[in-house]
Amino acid sequence: MKTFYLVFLFLGVNFCLSAQTRAITDTGQEVVLNSDGTYAYVNEEEAAAVTIPTNPEEFSKSDSASFLLKSKRIGVGFWLDPKLWSFGAPTDNPDAEYEVTLKGEDLYGVIITEKIEVPLETMKNIALNNARQIAPDIHVVKQEFRNVNGQKVLFLQLNGTMDGMKIAYLGYFYSNSSGTVQFITFTSQNLLEEYHEASQQLINGLVTIS
Repeated sequence: MKTFYLVFLFLGVNFCLSAQTRAITDTGQEVVLNSDGTYAYVNEEEAAAVTIPTNPEEFSKSDSASFLLKSKRIGVGFWLDPKLWSFGAPTDNPDAEYEVTLKGEDLYGVIITEKIEVPLETMKNIALNNARQIAPDIHVVKQEFRNVNGQKVLFLQLNGTMDGMKIAYLGYFYSNSSGTVQFITFTSQNLLEEYHEASQQLINGLVTIS
């Protein structure tokens, strides 16, 4: 699992794209074309200029999420259903605060917290830059700002290939004056539809606490 978790660490290392097919969009931006028809921006500043839509729906924790897992580092917590999810200290990633697993299934999660505040609008590019170190084809499938339990968060769905495994990531990115959190779930791309609801219910448990 360590390979999966490393995708979302704030490593602060730049990654140079390898030789791939490039093209120019109709707005004059240079992109790298992926084999599945998606693309990634060569210039991340241009990528940042792309407007991220805001979902008008309000998201809230599930009624079955009866346990509040609190961060010991920053002012956030995570409501979850202990009958469905196992959780604990990380075993594969010492930089994560918690790891979670859907019991008896192939859906996993990681909670990474840091005391550094990061502008929400830039978190996508940080995640992408770092992810490309081990998954050069990582790309955004869906992105939007959401209102989750009263807080504005960034939702990202990313797909990528690592060691031949096609992985799908869904998660929330959030930051305030107490720090930053990445609440990420992941599974294989062929299982995403099966686990999509469970994944969404889990990350909707993100709340701020005092």
